[in-house]
Amino acid sequence: MKKIFLISILLFSPLTVLAETYWSDFSVSLLRGTNYEVSDSDKFVTTVEHAAATSWGDSFIFLDRLMSDDGDIDTYAEFSPRFELSNYENAFFKNVYLATTAELGSGFTNYLVGVGTNLKIPHFKFFKVNVYQRNNELSANGKQVTLTWGIPIGSLYYDGFADIVFSTDDKGSSMNYTSQLKYDIGPTLKLKNKLFIGVEYVYWKNKFGIDGITEKNANLLVKYHF
Repeated sequence: MKKIFLISILLFSPLTVLAETYWSDFSVSLLRGTNYEVSDSDKFVTTVEHAAATSWGDSFIFLDRLMSDDGDIDTYAEFSPRFELSNYENAFFKNVYLATTAELGSGFTNYLVGVGTNLKIPHFKFFKVNVYQRNNELSANGKQVTLTWGIPIGSLYYDGFADIVFSTDDKGSSMNYTSQLKYDIGPTLKLKNKLFIGVEYVYWKNKFGIDGITEKNANLLVKYHF
């Protein structure tokens, strides 16, 4: 865990200090699910997230602290800065980025490098597409496509991501489709910040590239934005 925080701080701090920040968001979530695959099925997960748009591009970082009912504890984090290469824009595309991600887990670090863009789709707050070359520490390298989105639906908000990882010599293809449907109860409680309650649903086909292991997992969700 110390390694994850150290790498995140070293990578992220110089960029934020030197950049003009257009907007930023920090949140903490608590999730409870009872249908996890591969390890213990029952977990509490605490997630810390930070997103920002700056003069050099944008960034997203999250850290998951997974606490299983059987006593196992695991930590996983991703740091995903995108560096703006051009401000190209038409009716459908907006900007071109050098897209990067570092995946930091227990005993491994993977690095992803590729290109990304933002799609302008009616009613969506954002819709991002990144295409990566994966450089894996413990398995064969490969390719990945990542989609992220957010869209208001009346008084609800629906957001999430899809990671599509292509098969390699030693692992099968996988798809992780994770999304959240939530409602902001902050105004009801007269809070200045957003406090969401809702559900997160995970559909992860061939989890970790393991053929035949598909996770279908609903989590209760509470998320507070600072």
